[in-house]
Amino acid sequence: MESFPVIDLSKLNGEERKPTMEKIEDACENWGFFELVNHGISHDLLDTVERRTKEHYRKCMEQRFKEMVASKGLEAVQSEISDLDWESTFFLRHLPESNMAEIPDLEEDYRKVMKEFALEVEKLAEQLLDLLCENLGLEKGYLKKAFYGSKGPNFGTKVSNYPPCPKPDLIKGLRAHTDAGGIILLFQDDKVSGLQLFKDGQWIDVPPMKHSIVINLGDQLEVITNGKYKSVLHRVIAQTDGTRMSIASFYNPGSDAVMYPAPALVEKEAEESQIYPKFVFEDYMKLYAGLKFQAKEPRFEAMKAMESTVNMDPIATA
Repeated sequence: MESFPVIDLSKLNGEERKPTMEKIEDACENWGFFELVNHGISHDLLDTVERRTKEHYRKCMEQRFKEMVASKGLEAVQSEISDLDWESTFFLRHLPESNMAEIPDLEEDYRKVMKEFALEVEKLAEQLLDLLCENLGLEKGYLKKAFYGSKGPNFGTKVSNYPPCPKPDLIKGLRAHTDAGGIILLFQDDKVSGLQLFKDGQWIDVPPMKHSIVINLGDQLEVITNGKYKSVLHRVIAQTDGTRMSIASFYNPGSDAVMYPAPALVEKEAEESQIYPKFVFEDYMKLYAGLKFQAKEPRFEAMKAMESTVNMDPIATA
């Protein structure tokens, strides 16, 4: 079986640039996921983020999670639970406006380090979007502009912990789904595994690796590339031992950004080769909210049905 794609980003600066870009291209076309090492985010910063996140969970969230489990009787379930996930989470919004000051219980040091982390991840996301543009033959900056809308991208971080679960066969850590947005950058636990993606009819583990950043593509990159790149189903399997940390940052289109296949990627001679609809990102998110754990294809079909109401302006890259 093929091994999960791991890409050393430092090799872009030397004679190995071409094979590294080819590796990224193959991962985007055939996996929808890849893992980055030497990505430019300092290991010290990552270690601090991990330490603070685990401390915050133990101090502020662990007891709350145990109380929720007890109140729902989850430890004694006998049949599969399909309407909730075995996870403890909170969400930090960075762009267009930060909500960091509004999150209760966050110590000042933790707030500060997450702000620094978010800036580094944002830079990496934009670097990756330009690498994707290069591989796709799109003008540099095209994807960033496509995501921009009137106020810039939506960018936020979901901080999750997946505590030990007594019935992992009956309760998923996180049910299978594709991500609605653009590009997702995950800093995950390097000791406790659980993330899996669906490929060639089977679930494949995403290997935990110290100081790596896992990348996956959301539904909007599938739309913009007209299906050349695909968003991929993934899930988290709860473990009986150990709490898994997951810090997933979502670099998504702005709410009013209009999504549609890049004209350069649609066959010039055949209009019908544009197989994805045009829509406003916020409309897609409203639909996704109720259908996250279902197949993405009906979401695209529903957007197609609304397509005539969308005013499409070309994306300026100048």
